[in-house]
Amino acid sequence: MISLHDLYEEGTEAVKEAVRSFGARHPLTVGGAEPDWKVAEKHFTHLIEVIMGTAAPAPAQTVAAASIRRAENEAVQLLLALHPVPDYRCPICVKRGRYPL
Repeated sequence: MISLHDLYEEGTEAVKEAVRSFGARHPLTVGGAEPDWKVAEKHFTHLIEVIMGTAAPAPAQTVAAASIRRAENEAVQLLLALHPVPDYRCPICVKRGRYPL
């Protein structure tokens, strides 16, 4: 699976902004300005897994790899869609009852 770091390194400027915004949803301290990238990374991976869980089971490894790529792409699209929304909350944080910001 793609990591937030790789996504940032390989992404367009819009993707980089979306990754920074997602990181900002996971502050190291309450009200802090510095992101907790470990938590953000875990939540991004979990987001991909949740998206993959909604897909039909794949019968072969090549289909599984394609499912992973589709889920990664959908997760990126979600980050891009949420990025301009002020004060959005990470969907994984909300699901787990953790409300950053």
